Amino acid sequence: MTAATEKIEQPVGPEKPQEIPVDWKANIVAFACHYCAFAAADLAGVMRLSYPSNVKVVRLPCSGKLDHSYILRAFERGIDGVFAAG
Repeated sequence: MTAATEKIEQPVGPEKPQEIPVDWKANIVAFACHYCAFAAADLAGVMRLSYPSNVKVVRLPCSGKLDHSYILRAFERGIDGVFAAG
């Protein structure tokens, strides 16, 4: 077989690409350290700054306390993205 007649096949995945609706917003959970990131988010609230309603903030005593099982469990329950801040 020559290079001109060789057929190149695209890999076939188990999922088909889907159209994303125009009004879709990702559900995001933010794991925030109590003394750093959560304090900053709290200050933003005091200053009347807003962030999207699709972001849920979970306060942790320390970002070092974030276990990988929390992140995996969030994805298992349908969260589209995880943000860890310390």
